[in-house]
Amino acid sequence: VSNQISFWMDDRQVDLDFGKDSQWRPTTTVLNYLRSLPNHKGTKEGCAEGDCGACTVVLAEADENGKMTYRAIDSCLVFLPMIHGKHLISVENLGNSEELHPVQKAMVDCDGSQCGYCTPGFIMSLFALSKSPQVPDREDVLDALTGNLCRCTGYRPIVEAAAKSCTGKSQDRFWAKEAMVAEALQEVQIYQPSVAIATTENTYYRPGSLEEALEIRQMRPEALLVCGGTDVGLMVTKKKLHLPLVLDLSGIESLRGTEETADGLKLGATLSLEKVKAISKNRFPAMYDMLAVFGSRQIREQATLGGNIANASPIGDMPPVLMALDASAELQSVDGKRMLKIADFITGYRTTALRTNELITAVFIPPTPPGRIIKSYKISKRKDLDISTVSAGFWLDLSANGTVASIGLIYGGMAAMTKHAAKAEEFLIGKAWSRNNVESAMDLVEAEFTPISDARSGKEGRRIMARNLLLKFWAETYTTQPVG
Repeated sequence: VSNQISFWMDDRQVDLDFGKDSQWRPTTTVLNYLRSLPNHKGTKEGCAEGDCGACTVVLAEADENGKMTYRAIDSCLVFLPMIHGKHLISVENLGNSEELHPVQKAMVDCDGSQCGYCTPGFIMSLFALSKSPQVPDREDVLDALTGNLCRCTGYRPIVEAAAKSCTGKSQDRFWAKEAMVAEALQEVQIYQPSVAIATTENTYYRPGSLEEALEIRQMRPEALLVCGGTDVGLMVTKKKLHLPLVLDLSGIESLRGTEETADGLKLGATLSLEKVKAISKNRFPAMYDMLAVFGSRQIREQATLGGNIANASPIGDMPPVLMALDASAELQSVDGKRMLKIADFITGYRTTALRTNELITAVFIPPTPPGRIIKSYKISKRKDLDISTVSAGFWLDLSANGTVASIGLIYGGMAAMTKHAAKAEEFLIGKAWSRNNVESAMDLVEAEFTPISDARSGKEGRRIMARNLLLKFWAETYTTQPVG
């Protein structure tokens, strides 16, 4: 037990101790830590749940080649041990009244700020975008700003500021010191790859290897698992829960990789959804379409693929499309590995087949069969940064004569768990992919589910949405011919 984390901030290494005299807990958020410091009040608390972006900061990390990567995140959802071995950058670090950072100067020149409460968060999102080696187009800019709310100025001048300052050629004060900071962060990881914090109120493990994590999982099966913290963080910030024992998987590098195999693509369980989105853009368009409206970039930079599946929420965005892709979860314990289809892994309302000594280590996606059509859909009250009311992942195989050879109709938000519309699937197989047959199947979809009414929709509304998604799927595919 070291009771200490180390990170880089304010041009120096910070060694933070959680000993008995410390005012910090391992579940203290980065936001609360920053706001307790002198001269670090620029990071604001707006919602404390990752919706408004007022608390946006940037985390920079060194890869194995010593190159720094920069991610904008919501500091209200990140626990302090998660920044071990990273560079924490807040708005105070960018510039001052005598020498503004280019993104700050662009915001001033374009009149992008009025009250200024949300402005630091916008600045940090733009700063992260400016560190991209590519010149962002308008779509990239809008995506980067989706997680930041502005109630005063309006987005036009802020988008103009982004176009002016994010040119893919950022050579600022951080660029000049990258090599030094990268070396310092690599030394931290070498000398303290794992974090173990034990206080009178909390025990927090952040192992640096999968083997260590599996051993802790075996010994402490009651530990709360956390990867990115976008869901668990709300337990602290909104529900004010005490988390006595946490096993944090965010420090395991081997779980963040990808691997091409003869049988498909293996994605590490703690791979961020932002990286999964980039990977899926050309390879799995249906998954990309779902991730394009998943949270914000700040959320996707923290949220993980394995965490979304383990959550087993009936309105989770990823399970329907992963089931449509015939994906499987790789589960591992000290005793070995096993594979389960995502459809078998999720067993009920927020329940899974994960054993008390197991961790999700990867998600495996096989190649899409030739000619198969896969689509995903999400209906929510607003396009961006909203949870789904009804979601769906569909697949379709058509025979040469235009009849349905196989079909999968998987819905989220219609039952206690992500579920197939089995009766509609059975009805459609062997029949022509026609509007009349699809309309008959729509009646079966409506009869098969008994959704609930809640703040997002009434149960009748959900039934109509589920019916209409099937009709939309037909409308988008009935002229499509099989390939191969």
